[in-house]
Amino acid sequence: MEKEENILGYEKIGKLLKKFAIPSIISLVVNSLYNIVDQIFIGWGVGYLGNGATNVVFPLTMICLAFALMFGDGSSAYLSLKLGENKKDEAKKGVANGILISIIVAILFCAITLIFLPQLLNLFGCTNNLRELALGYGFVIAIGLPFMMIGTTLNSIIRADGNPKYAMASMVIGAVLNIILDPIFIFVFHWGVEGAAFATIISQFVTFLMNIIYVKKFKTIALSKQDFKLDLKIVSKVSMLGISSFITQMSIVLVIAFENNLLGKYGAQSEFGSEIPITVLGIVMKISQILNSIIIGIAAGAQPILGYNYGAEKYARVKETLKKVLGISVIISTIAFILFQTIPDKLIAIFGSEDGIYVEFACLAFRTYLMLCICNGIQIPAGIFFQAIGKGIKSAIISLSRQIVFLIPAMIILGYLFGIHGILFAGPFADGLAFIIASTLLVIEVKKLRKAKTEKPLLEKGTTNISVAQPLIITLSREYGSGGRYLGKLLANKLGINLYDKEFITKIAKETGLSEEYIKNNEQKRDALANLNNGYYFGLNNADELFIKESEIIKDVASKKSCVIVGRCADFILKDNKNVLKIFVYSNMKDKISRATKYYGMNEETAEKEISRIDKLRANHYKHYTGNTWKDFTNYDICINSDALGVEKSADFIASIIKEKIIQQ
Repeated sequence: MEKEENILGYEKIGKLLKKFAIPSIISLVVNSLYNIVDQIFIGWGVGYLGNGATNVVFPLTMICLAFALMFGDGSSAYLSLKLGENKKDEAKKGVANGILISIIVAILFCAITLIFLPQLLNLFGCTNNLRELALGYGFVIAIGLPFMMIGTTLNSIIRADGNPKYAMASMVIGAVLNIILDPIFIFVFHWGVEGAAFATIISQFVTFLMNIIYVKKFKTIALSKQDFKLDLKIVSKVSMLGISSFITQMSIVLVIAFENNLLGKYGAQSEFGSEIPITVLGIVMKISQILNSIIIGIAAGAQPILGYNYGAEKYARVKETLKKVLGISVIISTIAFILFQTIPDKLIAIFGSEDGIYVEFACLAFRTYLMLCICNGIQIPAGIFFQAIGKGIKSAIISLSRQIVFLIPAMIILGYLFGIHGILFAGPFADGLAFIIASTLLVIEVKKLRKAKTEKPLLEKGTTNISVAQPLIITLSREYGSGGRYLGKLLANKLGINLYDKEFITKIAKETGLSEEYIKNNEQKRDALANLNNGYYFGLNNADELFIKESEIIKDVASKKSCVIVGRCADFILKDNKNVLKIFVYSNMKDKISRATKYYGMNEETAEKEISRIDKLRANHYKHYTGNTWKDFTNYDICINSDALGVEKSADFIASIIKEKIIQQ
């Protein structure tokens, strides 16, 4: 097992990239092709108005996909985390609740869509000329939304169950079936846009059916009827684990909604009219999504390679991996740029035979809107790179800047100033600014890639004087600056038992190959944006892996001998152990600032801000992995203000309580 984990640290980078990136690319590209295939056959069988109709219905599919990925990716992460904690019963309940809430939301969303479809289409920029076709396509698509949503949710869970090939096969079979049925329904049966919609939902049903069949074949868990009891607490946890995927997809919905409405408004004021811009730019975005899917697939494949080698301080391999990913991505985006600039008329011709101002606008849209698509070769990998190395805030900035921060405001402002041409120029404007931010952060980070100094961890050992029927475990959570760690050390010495704090870092380093410095900088810390950075790929992030490994070590330590364990959600991890005393140490801000300046060498002016920042990270970490509130005193057996009695006397007081408890036993 050790060697299998360490393959990321010694195998050739090129070989690793092929292994991890190719399945990711295939899955993402197949997913992108679903709607493009529909538009190709609709363009030839119905005309560009049919494609315009599918573009205004497309956001409904994206909303459904957003929920599906939230529940699916959330369930898969929950499954992996609970299996890592060796809690199969909880893992089963998480997966079952993820599937159950997906079914409930899918049915509700289907009903809402069928009832309010005309109003929803208005929100997404539907014009009078597109309305009849959009309603026909939309009603059929709405019927199939539950199959698509549940099937996608299951697809993510199947990957987490350790069968990515089956998950990919179910998607590919559905996509191939869609390609076969589209021409039959459109050209043979002459069902028009409804035919394309029926082809889509039948294909989605087949994928759904294949994934449902797999539920009984799970490798890691065996679901029973009892597991399918709705637990809102678990649903909330699963949803939060998958929130990044939801936000990623909903940002696309938001962009499409603004874009279609602005294209309709300013297109009507131009020679192109409303429908041509809505149709063409929808096609342009979907073609560019194929480019993005390839780049995302490459970067997602590199994510575990980057994360492992960064953690193991093998910075030369990190640089080599990053260099290869950026090089390949830029080559692909450059080829795409050349195609978009030189043969846009040939590309749009794939989607039907039109002429005149339709082709004129298509050429203008490809050449203008995708003018800086080369930047995607840097911006997308940069976002995934920062996520891989645990820089959550930087990753969130890069991931969200293009779509939300730059593109939507640019469309509004430039559209107002320059009409339909301004909306097209919003694309390269957003790409350019996002590229500047991504490349700047990337250059700064690469310069920092040097071997970090490591601290030798402290291990405080006592003589284990306590004699009880089973090990007595004291978990100690503490506010930063409260003196909690020192209190724990005193307590362990007074009781003659071991203190486990920084020793965990050494143990994890030995078992994973990651450096102690990396572990110290990434464990027990979760910023508020950490959940927003997993939308590009599937799987656990580095903090999740560290938590799973720490949980294993904490349980192992607790099973052997009495000890004091500092932090690391130990109170929650050991909640099923009977002989555990849970302590929380706190203090007022004035005393914490005084201690921080005296013992930690902090500046008094910045100490309060730093204390609040670290406590917030600890609270986020605790909330994410336990679902509980860190400072909720009902989680603990003893809560003590360390400065009310002083740290030393507080340790004496707690020790006396524990000794009295032992005597009673």
